[in-house]
Amino acid sequence: MGTVKATINNNSYIGAFGLATDSFILVTSNSTTTERSILENALEVKAHTISIDGSGLIGVYAVANSNGILVPEMTDSREILNLRNTFPDVQVDTIHTSLNALRNNILTNDKMAFVNHEYNPIEIKRIADVLGVEIIKRQIGNFDTVGANNILTNKGIVLNNTATDEDLEFIKTKINSVSQSTANTGSLSIGLCAISNSKGLVVGSQTTGFELVRITDGLGL
Repeated sequence: MGTVKATINNNSYIGAFGLATDSFILVTSNSTTTERSILENALEVKAHTISIDGSGLIGVYAVANSNGILVPEMTDSREILNLRNTFPDVQVDTIHTSLNALRNNILTNDKMAFVNHEYNPIEIKRIADVLGVEIIKRQIGNFDTVGANNILTNKGIVLNNTATDEDLEFIKTKINSVSQSTANTGSLSIGLCAISNSKGLVVGSQTTGFELVRITDGLGL
């Protein structure tokens, strides 16, 4: 278990370039061996390099938990085949939606997913089926982009600082460990500033010590 500050592609918004579950890490193919080693050592799972429609913004377009990997319909067939060959025991599928920055709009762990309330019933069913989770349609604070602006693992959740008392009261009925924070010295896009799972946290290099304490507290690390 580790907590580390880092960059990917010299960018402290590391969550735009990758994501993690308790079983694996997905990270841009443009990442370096050193960057992948930092992720693997902190999160204690193997990193796999992928692209989505040729893009390295894995932590924007893809969403995953230990049950499934969901990617937008624009994903190239070769990229999907690569994912299915790499993860034969995990459901890998696509979704047709205008909200195709999936991880920006879906905040998931292995049991539940908070999703942008603009997803329609067909899209909600697709998300639930692939990820195998309870779906909660909810804005958190001032943001519909619940994935970009919050951090969730199987152990805890960190909400952005615009989350209301009503948000906190509701979420505490779902998850025991809850905190609020910014990251990267005041950013509310905390989901784009971190790659985390139940075993550890890698957060953007500009994150302050105070922010790091708040984030690790919420994630139970």
